[in-house]
Amino acid sequence: MRKTKFAFGVYIGRFEPPHRAHLAVMLEALERVNKLVVVIGSARSARSVKNPFTAEERQDLILGMLKDAGVPRARVAFGFVRDYFYNESLWLSEVQRTASQFARGSGDIALVGHIKDDSSYYLRSFPSWEYLPTHVESPLNATDIRGLYFGGEAWIAEEYVPANVSRFMESFRATKEFAELKEEHEYLRRLRHAWENAPSPPVFVTTDSVVIRSGHVLLVRRGGQPGRGKLAMPGGFLDVKSTLLASCLKTLREETGLADTLDLEATLRGRAVFDYPTRSLRGRTVTHAFHFDLGTGGLPRLKVGGNAGDALWMPLGEALGTPELFFEDHHAIIEHFLWKAT
Repeated sequence: MRKTKFAFGVYIGRFEPPHRAHLAVMLEALERVNKLVVVIGSARSARSVKNPFTAEERQDLILGMLKDAGVPRARVAFGFVRDYFYNESLWLSEVQRTASQFARGSGDIALVGHIKDDSSYYLRSFPSWEYLPTHVESPLNATDIRGLYFGGEAWIAEEYVPANVSRFMESFRATKEFAELKEEHEYLRRLRHAWENAPSPPVFVTTDSVVIRSGHVLLVRRGGQPGRGKLAMPGGFLDVKSTLLASCLKTLREETGLADTLDLEATLRGRAVFDYPTRSLRGRTVTHAFHFDLGTGGLPRLKVGGNAGDALWMPLGEALGTPELFFEDHHAIIEHFLWKAT
């Protein structure tokens, strides 16, 4: 075992929410590193029952619990990293950039963590950093804590999370954001219950549209759960009597009101399958997305207040710059087609 401390340690997590096991790992790491860089994942994601708290909120909570544990502020630093579902290399580079920002040329970096299952694969993805396994063993996991939190069951908050986190979560219960997330949680619970007796786990197939016109992207604001109020591509579940493209075009017109006189098939520029296993909280959902480029000119009139919510044209700069407004991985899918087109 190394006798001297590493200059830097890197600890990656979503911390939704930060709990007592997270705190124990950080305190253990700080015994072996001079400075701990906490990389907070799923940054700039829309609030959901999986990611209920912003990266800034999670940073403040971690700072608070470390302060209460007597850790000086100077011994910890933070970085935020977005989810890049379909570009692993970009995610890795963002984590590396975050660490190098604080290391300033030092290669004396250790990666803190525990390989527990397939979700820990990233601990093998930084070969230039020494792996520093944690010895903390705990049954705590953030998924179960969120289930208790949104499920409305009685629970002893400070049994799972530090006192400052408990106080924050109790105050968050009084917000409209919590009420919306609790409703989303209940919707998903009912959906899982409806499929629990199926002979095998269901796999849902959807189609989605990325429609571009004069530097704008066509979006809908979701009118129902999950993700009510979030921006999304026009799309929906596959019509079992239609081809993928026909189903896509039908849903696109229904949700946006694009005129039948517009020859959408002639503007088709690409298609791709997006199948990140946990891309949807509804369960295993594979979407076939189609990219349409309508060229330049005036923006076609859209339907307002349909079943999917309002349809709108959003400037590409505004859309690409606000991933926190988007449902699930829809922002990443739009990015995929735009990067491919350049």
